[in-house]
Amino acid sequence: MDFKELLNTKDTTAEYDAGDITANKLYAIIACFPVLFWIPLVAAKESRFARFYANQGLTLLIADLVVALLRYIPFIGGILSSLAGVVTLLLLVFIVVHANNGQAKEMPLIGGFIRVFK
Repeated sequence: MDFKELLNTKDTTAEYDAGDITANKLYAIIACFPVLFWIPLVAAKESRFARFYANQGLTLLIADLVVALLRYIPFIGGILSSLAGVVTLLLLVFIVVHANNGQAKEMPLIGGFIRVFK
């Protein structure tokens, strides 16, 4: 699998109402930040687009917690944690860019794991 193929993730933008995307794009961007994933669930609870990104933010929060736990592995934990931290930062940038563009694209590798908020 090459890098371009890795970034070509599932795009479900066509499943969302254009008005919903336009009206709730800011909430979708906020949801991308792991500790803030819950804000759209309160402020834009009717928005399917914001809920999509709340799922992505929750997935990223869980990934961040796993990365934090890596640090406790003796000898190589610090290196693994640092490398994985860079990956989660890149995933954050990926979803923020797509949320800002009004696209419902899953994160590479982990984006399809969690669908709590429908």
